[in-house]
Amino acid sequence: MAFQCADFYDAELARHHRRLLPAARIGMFDRVLDIGCGAGQTTREAARATRAKAVGIDISAGMLEIARQRSAEAGLRNVAFELGDAQKHDFPAAGFDLSISRFGVMFFADPVAAFANIARAMRPGARLAWMVWQSQERNPWSGAIRQALAPGAAVVTDAGKAFSLGDPAIATELLNTAGFGSIDFAEVREPVFYGSDVDTALDALAGLYMVKDTLARSDEPPEMPLQRLRNLLEAHMTADGVLFDSRAWIISAKQQ
Repeated sequence: MAFQCADFYDAELARHHRRLLPAARIGMFDRVLDIGCGAGQTTREAARATRAKAVGIDISAGMLEIARQRSAEAGLRNVAFELGDAQKHDFPAAGFDLSISRFGVMFFADPVAAFANIARAMRPGARLAWMVWQSQERNPWSGAIRQALAPGAAVVTDAGKAFSLGDPAIATELLNTAGFGSIDFAEVREPVFYGSDVDTALDALAGLYMVKDTLARSDEPPEMPLQRLRNLLEAHMTADGVLFDSRAWIISAKQQ
């Protein structure tokens, strides 16, 4: 399951991934901290761009196992992965020149504490480049699958956390409080990708926990919500596959 999720998320966010790394402007000797690294795609790219070290942190042991395996297969020696919550992880003080994140910094229980802890890990003048979702209203794809599976269902609170930094004013205040300045928001409008065709997209989504859990809670025969999901995917089929419009920010800032 972890392998399936890792491949799905990397494919889903491929267009966003291509926008993040150039924006990060990784220097040849930058020590890079990747927050919420998942299976490590962004960490590996950072390691290739620097002669220093790239460190990824995530709370999923399964994803980190994949990250380590894929980094070893790629022959990368300047990359490491740590299991932990960046909100309270014991990072080396002033140990990094750059922090990157691809949709990994929106889920902290206490973002004030988390951003302060990350700031302590950054040297004076260090930079960050974080990709986050804009508001849920600007990302209707987020609820489309749940609504297809369970029409009329309430918005799941945890799902809303994905958009917790969508308001630039909120994100700016949190970063200022943590000691970051020169804050900028670059808009990214790229689609999320669910599969090359409807059948592939349906198979991929059906294997995800969110879909399985929703189906398990439903009183309907599973073929009914799955047919609605198929109809949704068919409505979003394009020449480039099943795509849903999305809006994100790349937040850049500098440690003061």
